[in-house]
Order: sequence, then structure tokens, then C-alpha cells
Amino acid sequence: MRVIRARLIGRCFFVFCLLIICYCGAMLCLFGTQAVSDSIFFASLLSRRRTVIQGGDDADPDVRIKRDHVKSMMQHAWNGYVQYAWGANELCPISRKPYNDSIYGSAPLGATIVDSLDTLFIMGMMDEFAAARDWIENDMNLDEANVELSLFEVNIRLVGGLLAAFALTGDNLFRQRAEEVAERMLPAFDNVTSIPNGRINLGAKTSSGGWPVLAEWGTLSLEFNYLSDVTGSGVYRSHIRRIYETTINLMVNMDGLYPVNIRMRKNKTKFDDDDTRIHWNNFDKYTLGAAGDSFYEYLLKSWLQSGKTDENSLTLYLQAVNGVFKKLVRTSKKSNLTFLVEIEYEREQSVMGHLTCFAGGLFALGGKALGLERHVELGAALTSTCHQSYVRTPTKLGPETFEFTDDLEAEVDKNGAKYYILRPEVVESYFILWRLTHDPRYRLWGWEAVEAIEKHCRIPSGGYSGLRNVDSAKPDHDDVQQSFFLAETLKYLYLLFSDDSLIALDQWVFNTEAHPLPIKGNVNPLFRPASASQFNN
Repeated sequence: MRVIRARLIGRCFFVFCLLIICYCGAMLCLFGTQAVSDSIFFASLLSRRRTVIQGGDDADPDVRIKRDHVKSMMQHAWNGYVQYAWGANELCPISRKPYNDSIYGSAPLGATIVDSLDTLFIMGMMDEFAAARDWIENDMNLDEANVELSLFEVNIRLVGGLLAAFALTGDNLFRQRAEEVAERMLPAFDNVTSIPNGRINLGAKTSSGGWPVLAEWGTLSLEFNYLSDVTGSGVYRSHIRRIYETTINLMVNMDGLYPVNIRMRKNKTKFDDDDTRIHWNNFDKYTLGAAGDSFYEYLLKSWLQSGKTDENSLTLYLQAVNGVFKKLVRTSKKSNLTFLVEIEYEREQSVMGHLTCFAGGLFALGGKALGLERHVELGAALTSTCHQSYVRTPTKLGPETFEFTDDLEAEVDKNGAKYYILRPEVVESYFILWRLTHDPRYRLWGWEAVEAIEKHCRIPSGGYSGLRNVDSAKPDHDDVQQSFFLAETLKYLYLLFSDDSLIALDQWVFNTEAHPLPIKGNVNPLFRPASASQFNN
């Protein structure tokens, strides 16, 4: 019976394919090549699998319970913000008031609202999502943001958050708001080089701040390229192209690695009194940690986002990873933990930061996409080391930095940065490694992080607070709920305990604030180019 059924299905499929071929042939005869093109487009739609952006429950009931718990954490974090800091950028959960000393200060940009949009949507918290959308439509006023802000942070949190909300929903309000923010960022590019200024005043539409570090000016491509795709305006992509063509490709590098600082000076000679050039500081700092991290992240992800057509970004990424293997990878003496050093003024620093822990997921993601098992193995080894930085503290939460010496191994010394500010990078790598390998250790480690956050960071009245010292068994809270805790940490934990189909890694790329943007081409039907999106209300 099974053999007969299999043969019947095979014959039916053959007949279906034959009908498609005949149909295309008939269209060619009757209406020419345009009809065939339309028919092929229709057939390509049939080949696209469903894009899952909500739901995505795991088949294991125990895993579903864990995911539901993470969702309850998002509800607790959101409720605290709504009750005590609605419309402000971030929350002081213990003081029960807005936090005005953040990167956004008192500028009324609702950073937590914008940063949380896609997390709320993916988790199916639609009442909360509707309230957030209403605030963005009626209360978000860029003219009132008359303060200097980080170009980098405005891009990854505001532009990225709004674009992800548009990608998930097709709601043109989010695309329009993203473009409004990005238009006010353009004065940062009005200088004599391709490198934008580091500071922007959205209210005054002015820019200042001189030279940003590598990770700041190198973390624009995902958002700006996608913005050009969905608005039809090439200005955003042109700035990215200019950065790559006139800056990155001409920079002096160290085996594919780039210094975090650049300098510009005027060389006055008797022949040319106005010689303005960029000079690269080759005795600077080389790192995949703070100030360098997301530059390398965006090289790989720009290639992925383009549907694997951006060969320039891929070449730069592969050169950089080769440089990492050659210059930065080390192994600890006691337990053979793999870690990355920093090189500053030609001297090695055996220290890693929490921010560096994104690299485990990055290398694994790139290795899987490129079929390079060595890269995947490096990613897994680094992620294991970052896990050790958590489990070796009394709180089971990782410090801002940790060292490798004769006496210390993935630990912070007495004068080191012992604080934990609800950062996402470690659980981000857990999520990516789980999706790529299905090794159960990553879900186990993720749940350990959930339990530690609940034990030490949860504030009963609403919200979560960072810690000043992870080596103290008695919590000393910093009284800040960072917006990235809702945008990144909780989203990655939720996806860690979801089915692989939810925000699938072969259909989406996450910007460095964990905002998912669709991959171009036929892999993601929610990629909405301008010609289609402008009519989608």
C-alpha cells in the first residue's frame, strides 16, 4: 500500500510539473516573454516556504515552559517601564523614575519603546505593541530631541528598531519614522571624507563630534542599505558605498584587522597649502571588543543580507577572520580555554570583554554559511569561554571584562570591571550556536542565565536592574534597566527556546541591537522593496 501511494504521489508531482512547463510554453506563444516572466515569478512564490514571525513553539513541553517564563520577564520589564517611565528613554526600576543619564539623556525619544517593538511583536504581546505604535505615531517628536546624540546608537536602536517593525508588519508608519530619523542623520556625512561625524543633533539637524571609532562608522550598512531598498532613495546606500570604496578599501590594516581610531590632519607644504588627507594610526588598538566589534559583524551580515551577492564585504570579512586566527586567538594555560587578545600599541592585552562574546555566534554563523568548520569550531570555543566567565562568579552572571593570567582564567581581577548591565552578547551566542548545532548545552546555559537574572536583577515593583559587582553574592544594583535588555537579551533568550522556524537564520539577519532585517532575494517574502511597500497600508 505504501509503495502504491508513493508511486501515485510521484506521478501526480510529475504531472503537475509538466502542466507548469506547458503553461509557460503556451504563455510564450500567446503573449511573449513578459508572460513567461510573470509565470516564473508565480512559480518562485510556490517555492518560498512560510516565514514564521510569531508563534514558533518548540515541540518539547518543558522548553515551552521556559519560553513562557522568558515572555513573563518581558512583561515584567515592560510593565515597570510603562508604569514609571513611559515615553522616557529608560527606567530606573528601584527609584521608579525615568533614567536620564543614558546615551539619550532627557531627549524624549522613547528609546525603550522603539527598541522593544519587534520583541513585543515576536512574543505576541499585541496590546503592548499597539500602545507602543500609538506612541510612535502620536508622541514621537524629533524636533524636541535638541541634544547631541551618538550617531551609532541612533542608527542601531532607532532606525534599526523602526525598520525591523516595518519588516515584520508592513506598517508604513514605521518605515516613514525610520526615514525621518535617518534624514536627520545625513548632516553627519557633510564633511571632506567618507567617515561621518560621531555626534548628531536630531532636533537641530546638525552634526559634530569629529571622528568616531571603527565600530561606530562601520555599523551603518545593514540599516542604510535596507532603508534604500524600502524607500527607493539611493542616498543611504551611496553613503555606505562611499565608506567602503574610499575608506575601508584604502585603509592600512594588520592582516585584515583595522585600528579602532583614525586621524585626519592637514599637511601644509610650500607646494600645497591645503593638503587634507586621512592618516591611519597603525600603532593603535586592534580588538573585536568595544570600539571594534560590530564593524566585523556587519561585514559578514552585509553579505548575508544582500543574498550573498556583496562580495566586497565577504572578502573583507574573510580577511579579518584570517587575521583573528593569526593575531588574536590564544589558549589559557590551566584549562585550555580559547580567548581573543587585544593588541594595543603592539602589545598584547590578555583580556576579553562581555561585548567580545558576540564573536562566538558571529564566527559560527559565518562558518556555517561558508562551509568553514574551523570557523564554527572557533565560535563554539569562544562561546564556551564566555560561559565560564559567568559560572565562575558567585552571581553566575558575567563581568564587563575578564582576564587570563597565571592566576586568573575568564575571571575579573580586584581592580577590573565587575559590573553586569544586562548585556546580551553571551546569550546571543548561545542562541546562534543552538540554532546551528542543536547541542543541548546552549539551552542549558541559557536557562542558567535566566535563573541568575531572575535571582539577582529582578525588581519586584517592575523592571530589572544591572549589578555593580558580579563577584558579590549580595546584589548591589545600579538601578538602570537598559533598553537593550528588552531589545536583545530577552529576545535572544525567547528565540533560544523557540522552534528554529521563528525568525529563521536563513531568512533574517539581526543588526547589532538584535533587530531582525529580511534577507534580499526570494528567501524571505517579507522583504518589501519600495515598489511594493509604498502601496502596503
